Amino acid sequence: SLVVGRCLMEMKDNSSRRFMMLVAAVVVVGVALISTVTAHSYSNGEEVSMFVNKVGPYFNTHETYHFYSLPVCRPDKVISRSLTLGEVLDGDRMANALYKIRFKENKPKTDLCKVTMTKEDVATMRSAIDNLYYFEFVIDDLPVRGFLGHLEEHVIDLPDTYHTFLYTHLHFHLQYNGNKVVSVNVTETEEKKELPHMTFFSAESEQVDTIDIAFTYSVTWEENKELSHRYRGSQGKPFFPKTLEIHWLSIINALVLVLLLIGFVMMIMTRALNKDFARYSSDDEDEMESSDEEQGWKMLHSDVFRFPQHKSLFAAIIGNGIQFLVVIVLLLVFAILGAFNARRHHSMTTTGVLLWVSLSFISGFVSNKIFVQMKGQRWAWNIMLTASMFIGPFFVMWATINSVAWYEGSTQALPASTIILLILIWVLIGFPLTVVGGIFGKNKAGVFNAPCRTKNIEREITPRPWYRTVVMQCIVGGFVPFSAISVELYYIFATVWGREIYTLYGILLIVFLVLLGVTASVTVALTYFQLSGEDHKWWWRSIFAAGSTGAFVFLYAVFYFTHRSNMHGMLQTVQFFGYTLVGCYVVFMMLGAVGFLSSLSFVRYMYKNIKVD
Repeated sequence: SLVVGRCLMEMKDNSSRRFMMLVAAVVVVGVALISTVTAHSYSNGEEVSMFVNKVGPYFNTHETYHFYSLPVCRPDKVISRSLTLGEVLDGDRMANALYKIRFKENKPKTDLCKVTMTKEDVATMRSAIDNLYYFEFVIDDLPVRGFLGHLEEHVIDLPDTYHTFLYTHLHFHLQYNGNKVVSVNVTETEEKKELPHMTFFSAESEQVDTIDIAFTYSVTWEENKELSHRYRGSQGKPFFPKTLEIHWLSIINALVLVLLLIGFVMMIMTRALNKDFARYSSDDEDEMESSDEEQGWKMLHSDVFRFPQHKSLFAAIIGNGIQFLVVIVLLLVFAILGAFNARRHHSMTTTGVLLWVSLSFISGFVSNKIFVQMKGQRWAWNIMLTASMFIGPFFVMWATINSVAWYEGSTQALPASTIILLILIWVLIGFPLTVVGGIFGKNKAGVFNAPCRTKNIEREITPRPWYRTVVMQCIVGGFVPFSAISVELYYIFATVWGREIYTLYGILLIVFLVLLGVTASVTVALTYFQLSGEDHKWWWRSIFAAGSTGAFVFLYAVFYFTHRSNMHGMLQTVQFFGYTLVGCYVVFMMLGAVGFLSSLSFVRYMYKNIKVD
């Protein structure tokens, strides 16, 4: 928000301000439309909307398949429901169901259909049950889940034997308040049928090619005046166990330690700077005869503001990092304000995509402004690099994951229509906004504000000890911010890659702000120590030192996958590490931008308060 505010302040012409206000208005209106939930009211006997959705292994969160990919009851013509962008991205594929549920009308045991299963169908169903597949239906926009069957293993038998049972009856229990549905639950364990082994079909004494299985269902209604429509779906035993406990003592302890660390670093830096200022002022007053006696960071005044190599890449990282910083802050603010409702499918995903596309103006503006200030020549190519800095690596990773999902037949593989839609969103909205922002950034760049003049001949850097190398700075600069978020990081992974629901967005926003503060403080300290060691190449170093937190996040992701989750299989593994790499790449750019901008402000402050020739 500070970056956006600063951009607005620098836009003196009314057209620039009107454009930014228009973009902000579009984002706010779009989020409002996404988060709007229309409560459907039913009359007695009216059919309640119901859709089948997907199935998948219980422990593989993002490995899902269409419900009708299994040999189950299906209508003669499968009609798919129109979905939001977030639902499609999350693998939802809703279609019409054979179940008929009418408002306030109880229904006894009713025949649904009879399925004739071949040997291949039985093998498919046995494999799904053995892998602990669950199903998901959506009734009046409320998800309801259950298992397809269960496995009974007799380990005391020699040899070991197991039996696979398929649940053939579903009982739906619904609650209403007035003329609205407020709660839905399903019980699937009342009736079951054992699926035969494959030897059943190959027995010579019996020429059996198929088996018939009858499916039934029942419905009961109950009034619940205590549960309002606003909190519907929050009552009853959840399908996924609620094991996520917020350890307040650990969070408070981490926050206190981080604040103490920031205060400790700032105190040391303040005392060290005051001491340096006093020493350099004393040297100026004494008018020392030889400048060779100068030491420390003052002697770098003619090189400290020397622009780095690969200016376009440098500026593109800063621009994209600031864009993601603003997107994450706005997402958390919208979440705190209640824009995302648990009963709305994946509205946060849709909002995130909308925010990222709509705020592409920021990346173009910041990147091109820095690039032109650093006397870069080909500013148009810098805009192209900025626009593709994230979307390029993301597209390669997504294409790999989508290909694997398509090969596995998973609903995680996006349909062609959604792919075309996403491409058009970026081509028609995201890329033009980046270009417009880059043009504004070029026109508003001005002259780079450097307190000291840079000489033509670059100063030679003397060999440094091992503890001042780039690797050590990246280890320190990445580990300290990572330790500030390590407690909260588990909850994030358990929500994204597990079955937990995290709703304490206020705590998450505080931890995120603490992360930014720690990153800025540690990077400033490392920059000071680097300049004190007479090394003036701090530009790229500040980005890598702060952005290396992404590497520690990836190492934690490997630990989480191997020791804290039960995920398995090629598709889930490729998805986990692929999207985690993309997330760590975003962390690198975002924290790298924070580290550089904080170091730049600090270096300007240092050299503005000394006298140089």
